Amino acid sequence: MQQDDDNQNLVLGILFGIIALVIALVIGLTTYVTGQNRAPKAVEAAPAVAAPAEEVPEIVEVGEPLVKFYFESGETVLPAVAAEGIAKVVAQLGEEPAKIALISGYHDETGSAAVNGEVAKARALAVREALLAAGVAADRIAARKPAVTLGGVNPEEARRVEVRVQ
Repeated sequence: MQQDDDNQNLVLGILFGIIALVIALVIGLTTYVTGQNRAPKAVEAAPAVAAPAEEVPEIVEVGEPLVKFYFESGETVLPAVAAEGIAKVVAQLGEEPAKIALISGYHDETGSAAVNGEVAKARALAVREALLAAGVAADRIAARKPAVTLGGVNPEEARRVEVRVQ
């Protein structure tokens, strides 16, 4: 009788061990598969001005910006007062034919990062289009991908596009 009880305990112990392993496997697989579906996908942030079918290399900003264009919240239309800044960039590029205009769009951290990035990109494109309309050759205009302006800055400063001639 004692041997039957020992055998029964052994079988029950093995059975509970197998059940625990199966449960752990199911939980692990579920967590793994669900975690992959929920993980943020790597979104390639397009540069503010991308050349068609080419990868645009990141250009390092050098020095202080020549001009800054400020936008109203959610707006992508170049402000009316921007004509003076555009003229300043065109004049500087005329004086220094080996240099380019580097456009950098910024946004704040409020709201959706994807939407803010697109707004910053559209603002940079508006500045680019104004430079093209003013006679600047497309190969003399480069852009950086949109950047977030972190806390401690007034909201107007976060909604800007900077242009450097470098």
